[in-house]
Amino acid sequence: VFYSIPEPSNKRVRPLSRVSSLANLISPSKNGAVRRFGQTIQNMSLRGDSKSPGASLKPCSKAAGPTPPKRRNSTLWSETLDVHQKSTFSTKEIKRQEAIHELSRGEQDLIEDLQMARKAYHDPMLKLSIMTEEELTHIFGDLDSYIPLHEDLLDKLAKGTGPNGTVGHIGHIVVDWLPGLNAYRDYCSNQLAAKALLDQKKQDRRVQDFLQRCLESPFSRKLDLWSFLDIPRSRLVKYPLLLREILRHTPPDHPDVPCLEKAIAIIQGVLSDINVRKGESESQYYINKLEYLDDRQRDPLIDNCKTLLCHGELRNKSGSKLHVFLFSELLVLTRPVTRNERSCYQVYRQPLPIRDLALEDLQDGDVRMGGSFRGAFSQGEKAKNVFRVTSLDPTHGQSHTLQVNDVFHKQQWLNCLRSAINAQPQQQRAPLRDQHSEATTMTRAKRRSSVVSMSDMVGEGADENVFSQVGEPILGCKGTETLSGSGSSSKIKREWSRGTHRRRKETGL
Repeated sequence: VFYSIPEPSNKRVRPLSRVSSLANLISPSKNGAVRRFGQTIQNMSLRGDSKSPGASLKPCSKAAGPTPPKRRNSTLWSETLDVHQKSTFSTKEIKRQEAIHELSRGEQDLIEDLQMARKAYHDPMLKLSIMTEEELTHIFGDLDSYIPLHEDLLDKLAKGTGPNGTVGHIGHIVVDWLPGLNAYRDYCSNQLAAKALLDQKKQDRRVQDFLQRCLESPFSRKLDLWSFLDIPRSRLVKYPLLLREILRHTPPDHPDVPCLEKAIAIIQGVLSDINVRKGESESQYYINKLEYLDDRQRDPLIDNCKTLLCHGELRNKSGSKLHVFLFSELLVLTRPVTRNERSCYQVYRQPLPIRDLALEDLQDGDVRMGGSFRGAFSQGEKAKNVFRVTSLDPTHGQSHTLQVNDVFHKQQWLNCLRSAINAQPQQQRAPLRDQHSEATTMTRAKRRSSVVSMSDMVGEGADENVFSQVGEPILGCKGTETLSGSGSSSKIKREWSRGTHRRRKETGL
């Protein structure tokens, strides 16, 4: 007698839809085997469901689940030694060799990441026509050309390793090798444009789906594509730290000391050059995105702007959002717009030369910000995190009260503006006034004097409520009656209008 043995109720299965991964796209030759394996699991799931309804609720990660993310080798140099070998080295020498080993291991990891970016992202997207070759070249740059550079350092370190596993002299190796990192200047300079193109392409459903599959695959280590593309830049800034660590554990009388000090100076010079090139590229990138409503808005100084010191979204006094750019020579206020699916920045008013700029740090509550229909008939809310920039050139006659989101960003803007103003030649710089106390005192004094002069104009014993000739109340005044006499009323209206216009022009309020 044969008995039908039911499947155990606690058996875990995984549906076929959960089996598929990016490996099916990259390795088509395995599709058949994976599909047959998946069908077998699905059949087992159907049989199990008939015996136990709860079986399918427990997915199996052993049979069909993806392999866990690849883990990097984190073995220390000292862990490769036995007890006898370890006892032959001093503690300082062990730390020195650990620092050299960290440099070598980081180079190996970088090479693997560069190869992964090519094999898992660039080549499949080109083969599947997800992006064009031109777009991929713009995003990935010349990553392949940097692999031999780092392999060269590994080879030199391997040749300098002795039988006991130690690197006796590393100073001359890095001194000869570090100048080759100048090859990254073009790559780092293009990163801003590459990131913008990648973000734009992510709007494409095919690109978005492919990148999501990559992110969920084991090889990605939960890193997105841009993280792989940004790894070379993050590696560059680590070299000074690694070299200083090696130098710190090197005996003062060791021949490597002067070479390591020279190597640190070399890498700092390389990074400085890369930063300059990257800053010029970033500045030019945003200059090309500026859109002028009138050719007269284009200040000739824009061609001299090689550095973008700061930029971001601020609000003006009326509450409108502006994207403000602080270049080395100009302060440009813009409004973000879109033209034919291309983002650009429409220049608002005339750009302000830094040499003519006056900066005022306004305390919280010094000004009231508008921006609403209700605010037009009220005093407005007291603003926080506000500063004012004013052009002291009478041909511009501009003053902008700008609001930042928080104290930190306000301080950042103030520091950048002060640095830009102080960097201007002294003979070209406009005379600066006290940034807060003098401006506030002058504004309040002018307000008091305007009230006194208005009272003198109306005459002693006259009603303090002031109106225009036709009976409409002037903004900021109370009452419902008009002054008798059309002549005196017209004169008061003209004098009041001139005074108001003059005060607004002088104080920017």
